[in-house]
Amino acid sequence: MEKVLEIQNLTKKFGKLTAVDDLSLSVVKGNIYGLLGPNGSGKSTTLGMILNVVNPTLGKWKWFEKEHSVDVLKKVGAIIERPNFYPYLSAEKNLEIIAQIKEVSYSKIDEKLKLVGLLERKKDKFQTFSLGMKQRLAIASAMLNDPYVLILDEPTNGLDPQGIIQIREIIQEIAANGTTIILASHLLDEVEKVCSHVVILQKGKTLYSGKVDEMIVSYGYFELNAENDNLISVLQDLDFFSDIKKEGKHIKATLSQDVKAEKLNSLLFEKGIILNHLVKRKESLEQQFLQITQN
Repeated sequence: MEKVLEIQNLTKKFGKLTAVDDLSLSVVKGNIYGLLGPNGSGKSTTLGMILNVVNPTLGKWKWFEKEHSVDVLKKVGAIIERPNFYPYLSAEKNLEIIAQIKEVSYSKIDEKLKLVGLLERKKDKFQTFSLGMKQRLAIASAMLNDPYVLILDEPTNGLDPQGIIQIREIIQEIAANGTTIILASHLLDEVEKVCSHVVILQKGKTLYSGKVDEMIVSYGYFELNAENDNLISVLQDLDFFSDIKKEGKHIKATLSQDVKAEKLNSLLFEKGIILNHLVKRKESLEQQFLQITQN
């Protein structure tokens, strides 16, 4: 698997504050990586360092298995601040200026405006755009030179639900065309729906790094109930569960191994327990995230 970015023991201190603490990470081509954590967790500082905007205290990183340089960063597109365009110029004129800076043909402009759904608005002034449209124009500008990697810092911050969905769909389309994406966000829902991999940061430390669907090896839990008063004690005699407790009207029995509902129902029936409610559920990503950050 081709690595587009490799970070080793990256640390950044601002006086006594450690913003990023010994971060190591490999980004493999073709995936969407989420840097997930609350404000102040070190996400933006990490992006600043790998883009040569912030000097690290310790550690190193490589883009495309080469030492970082200006030429290497030409393969990387990034939006790490609010979109900043000339308000009195049209979307097209703003992109022409950026195309000149990036030494890219103007022929790319319509292609990228179409990608972000702004082709029909290309003659409109930037100052008439909504926040979501401004963010989409910023993505178009970052994609003008067809970068190998696209970096986005809180791309849906402040957007309404429709704007969030539009940005999400654009990110997924860009990734489907082979661009690797690194996305910083404090929104769990955004990372869950878009990213293939996630790095959870808290106060500069890495709490988890890996695939989104492997955040925690969870077998789920049973939600059940019966008229028998001894249901809990019977469940406790079985070695399937790591935790059994009453939650509202039902009993929640957290599994320590994979057990099918049919098997549990049959075992309980043999012990004289007739269930009137039995549902097997999976822990949500939100519950898994809370377990990681609280522990």
